[in-house]
Formats: sequence, C-alpha cells, structure tokens
Amino acid sequence: MSYVSVGTENSGSIDLYYEDRGSGAPVVLIHGYPLDGRSFEKQSAALLASGFRVITYDRRGFGMSSQPSIGYDYDTFAADLNSLLDHLDLPEVALVGFSMGTGEVTRYLSTYGSSRVNKAVLLGPVPPFLLDTEDNEGVPQSLFDGFISAVGSDRPAFMTGFLGDFYNYDLNRDTLVSQDRFRASWNTATAASAVAVAACIPTWLTDFRGDLPKIDVPVLVMQGDQDRILPPQFSGNRLPGLIKDVKHVIVDGGPHAIIWTHADLVNKELVDFLK
Repeated sequence: MSYVSVGTENSGSIDLYYEDRGSGAPVVLIHGYPLDGRSFEKQSAALLASGFRVITYDRRGFGMSSQPSIGYDYDTFAADLNSLLDHLDLPEVALVGFSMGTGEVTRYLSTYGSSRVNKAVLLGPVPPFLLDTEDNEGVPQSLFDGFISAVGSDRPAFMTGFLGDFYNYDLNRDTLVSQDRFRASWNTATAASAVAVAACIPTWLTDFRGDLPKIDVPVLVMQGDQDRILPPQFSGNRLPGLIKDVKHVIVDGGPHAIIWTHADLVNKELVDFLK
C-alpha cells in the first residue's frame, strides 16, 4: 500500500492513499464525492488495457486516506494533488476528474500551471460556478444548507438519498445500476469521515470562473443530460465558452454517475481523447 504525506494535524501526519499501476503515458484519476479512487474501476481497466499508466488516489477524508478535520477547500485539494504529482515526478500527465474531482483539476491548472500536464478531462463537472447570485444563475444556497443539515442529522440516511440522485436510481435500478453497486457505494460513502462529508459540501459553491481561462491544455468535458447532482445548465454546458480548447460531449439519458452507468461511452471518449 502506497501513501504520500501532504501535511500534519497536531501530532499526526495527513497521508493520501494512492495506487500506481501499468506503464506508458500517465493518467491521474481524481474521484467524486462521496466515494474514493476505487469508483474508477471501469475507467482504470479500460486505460490499463489501452497501455496507460493509471494512478488513482483517495481525497483526504475519504477511502484509505487520512481523515483530518482541516483542509477541505480547493486550494488545499489542489496542493494535495500537486504533492502527489511531485512525489511520483510525473511528466506529461493527463488529469481526469469526476464530479468533485473536476474542481481539483481546474484549481490545479490555474494555480500550478501545465508544465506537468498535457490534457485534462472533466466528467460531471462542478465548474464554473453553481451558486445562484446577482451575477450568476445557479442553485440556491438553501439547497446546500439543507444538505449540511441532513448530514448532521442522519448521515447514512442522507447518503441513501444522495446516491439515489447520483445514479438516478429510481430510473436505472436493476438496469444500469444493480442493487449491489448501490450498496457498495453506500458502504464506501458511510465509511468516509463525518467531518469531510459535511465540510466538502460548501466547496461545491467555489467560484471557478477566474480559473477556467487560465487552462491552456486541451480539455474533454462529458456530462449526462439527466444529471441531478450538478445540473448541466449550471455546469458543463457553460464550459465551452470559458475554456480555450474544449470538446463537449453530452451523454443522452446519463445521470451524474456516468462513469458507471455509461462506462462504455465514457471509456471510448476518454481513451480516444487521451491517445
């Protein structure tokens, strides 16, 4: 098992768990909320079969990484990613983010530049800016406040409802998503840090509009047109006007979790784009 230290809290080290497999051009996969690096199992298999070196890691607070009470913001998440890339000394890497992981990709490229990066992929993206404000049409603050309240009241019950919308489980149960997959996701989600699960929710309201024009590598954006978690009209559909070099793919009938429900399509687009 491999870890990289990204900081300390009091007397303890904050360590990220990662897996580094295969050979060839490196691809780093950055997972979504509330899962971990294993959620990319279908993409990892496709990329390894296509001759890529595949690196997955668990965000702080999730999976097998440390569960500190600090550092749940995108500046820190991007610094964590930078620490991993430095630790592995990865050149010409492709960064692939899903859901929350798209924020790491965006903030990393804005802050650290593209000297190590040749391409980026945003699957079910958080950017550019989700919150409804005077200068942005988006989602009301009250929805996210309700999420935080629900996590504090009954975190396992919140995860059941959240994952229901994650997979559009009412429509896709026993077809695109098995009951076993839903249960496995719930088990992963409820094993995450209670602090992290609550603290990550406000990060979805990060304003990335200033970051996006700084991205100077080709970008693939993919999102389901039935995404209930990050509505496309407030997220992915806006990115072609904000990123210089972007390919935008809409997945018909796709929920948020297209990396599972529409893995064949995602994998084809991903491998073709990275090659």
